[in-house]
Amino acid sequence: MAAPSRETQPSSASGGAGGPPAGPLSGIVVVDLSRVLAGPYCSMVLSDLGARVIKVEIPGQGDDARTYGPFVDGRSAYFASINRGKESIALDLKSADDRAIFDRLLDRADVVMENYRAGTMERLGYGWERLHARFPRLIYAATSGFGHTGPYRERPAYDMVVQGMGGIMSLTGQPGGEPTRVGTSVGDITAGLFTAIGINAALFHRAATGQGMMVDVAMLDSQVAILENAIARYFATGVTPGPLGTRHPSITPFEAFETGDGWLIIAAGNNQLFRRLAGALGHPALAEDARFADNDARTAHADDLKAALEVILKTADTTHWLGVLSEAGVPASPINTVADTLADRQVLARNMVVGLGDNRDSGDGLHPVLKVAGNPIKLSAFADPDRRGAPPELDGDRQAILAWLDSGA
Repeated sequence: MAAPSRETQPSSASGGAGGPPAGPLSGIVVVDLSRVLAGPYCSMVLSDLGARVIKVEIPGQGDDARTYGPFVDGRSAYFASINRGKESIALDLKSADDRAIFDRLLDRADVVMENYRAGTMERLGYGWERLHARFPRLIYAATSGFGHTGPYRERPAYDMVVQGMGGIMSLTGQPGGEPTRVGTSVGDITAGLFTAIGINAALFHRAATGQGMMVDVAMLDSQVAILENAIARYFATGVTPGPLGTRHPSITPFEAFETGDGWLIIAAGNNQLFRRLAGALGHPALAEDARFADNDARTAHADDLKAALEVILKTADTTHWLGVLSEAGVPASPINTVADTLADRQVLARNMVVGLGDNRDSGDGLHPVLKVAGNPIKLSAFADPDRRGAPPELDGDRQAILAWLDSGA
């Protein structure tokens, strides 16, 4: 397979209504067979970094996410939010003619992505071993529920399945409460992020060796990987961790506290910060209390400390205490709603809310600009545009993609 050329790859890297913005992956072509969330989230990250992403979808059906609400002007906002700036071609990989097109795409691609169960691509004739023999520079990225090895490799999975199996739900919620799903699809999203990391590492390796590799990421593995200190605590103590509400298991005070009119997060992560907190609240003697003298003591007496702090915090409202703690340099925050977060001046200053495509607010309230999360990776060498490419219509880029294949450019 010929090496891709940054000079010859077509690009709409202006950050406008077309494809991806310019970035360090400009010129990299990703052929993406994945659907719903884990794989598309990964390819969204790659697109935000400049890669050209060509979605290969099922004819007449497309990505399942196209059917998920809410809908804006008849189009799925869910689908749009993670497929902005990509292209779409519909191919039936059981059809000889469409397989021929797919083979031509693979010949031009740097990365092929899929999120089928293990064995599916092999049955279609496009497994890693066969593709690597034909296209030695091609990077093959597989994101699946359980990976391509192990006794569960052929099982299906969704986000909720791996949240349950991976231990994170056992740590989420209130003590003694019902099982609680993490509020976003962390089973999918973490797998997508780990796949993006793997692909970038594989591209770096290929630059040095000329060889592609397989990137095999499992959603279950990814959940285990983000258990972080719960694993260390279990092996260190033999005690199975459980839910603690907002409280951190090892750092105190590090949770939500009730104020006179709501709630406040305080995260005093070391002894110096706790002394500042006690002083700012007007009760410096708290830092001299033997129960609260250091982090280990505070964690052992977390309930006592919470009660003592809330007696003070309930004497004024959240806004007051935010001002006091900010002045003292103690990390603290409100508990924002999604609406609060999207209106936050820091979030807006970091360009973390961006519009899609060319659509402009008509002023009638019927055709608003669809807004989505921006790219959290800020790069000094590249602009971070406030508008991203529109999501593709199913098979909407067929003619342009075929023309590109025919051109040899």
